[in-house]
Amino acid sequence: MNFALVLLAYLLGSLSGSLLLGRLRGVDIRTLGSGNAGGSNALRTQGAWFALGTVIVDVGKGALAAWLALRLLPPAASSAWLYACALAAVAGHVWPLFHGFRGGKGAATLAGTLAVVWPGALALVLAVWLLSLAVGGYASVSTLLAGLALALLALLSGAEWPRLAFAVAAAALLLYTHRANLARLRAGSESRFERARVLGRWWARRGD
Repeated sequence: MNFALVLLAYLLGSLSGSLLLGRLRGVDIRTLGSGNAGGSNALRTQGAWFALGTVIVDVGKGALAAWLALRLLPPAASSAWLYACALAAVAGHVWPLFHGFRGGKGAATLAGTLAVVWPGALALVLAVWLLSLAVGGYASVSTLLAGLALALLALLSGAEWPRLAFAVAAAALLLYTHRANLARLRAGSESRFERARVLGRWWARRGD
């Protein structure tokens, strides 16, 4: 039963929002923009409503996978199985079985799992993400900082080992999936959401 729930979580994670919606529109966003099947590339290449649908699906499948694990795991099961299911859903998004193992970067699906398994952490992660985006305008940097905040929260709060392992593994996975973004940042070619950089622009105007 426990292994079956981990597999189910992975299969749910493999239902990529952008690719499913893209089929209705006749596009594969992995051939457009950055080539990523996530919300940021969906926004750049297909617009706000398509991106919103993508995020809803990707967050929702993570929350559903974690909720099913929470409900269906035997009462005596270790919490490690719950976090294994959460991580499996994120892995499914990154390496989706139904889409040739080429998916997104996992951030939205991770947020969905956190909403169920660790809601308090989700509040911190979102706050870090939004603040970083408002200052710098880089979605990739914001996501990496949010992942780092998750790992630090687990470490500094003395979380039990399954939660700590989940947080560290999730942060490491985000670092891995954003490796191309880091290369573009070093090269100075990373895309920036200038409209989201409200605090950065305000600070720059103060210095003028």
